[in-house]
Amino acid sequence: MCAVFQIGTKDYEGNSFQVKKALSQIETLCGVSNGYMLGSPKSTFGWTFFDLVIQPTLQMGIETRFADMISRYRFAKRHEKFTKFFGDYLAARGCNVKLKLIDF
Repeated sequence: MCAVFQIGTKDYEGNSFQVKKALSQIETLCGVSNGYMLGSPKSTFGWTFFDLVIQPTLQMGIETRFADMISRYRFAKRHEKFTKFFGDYLAARGCNVKLKLIDF
């Protein structure tokens, strides 16, 4: 099953580049290629939203590589821990985005 996130930003041009850069870095760390897909942007009320689909190979790579960090989050469910970790990972790489889990 693929993890599907909706990403929202007020600066699509700048933040979409930062998101792609962060995803490329995490792919390299996990030894995965073609691990994600980005959907087309949709703008509304000054925000731009686009979907991010993380393929199972990248998702498993992230969960394995960063298991110690993910386990530190104080959420009960696995998908909540993964979402919070992934949001923090993007923020640490300069991505000023809001992340919402659509499907896990």
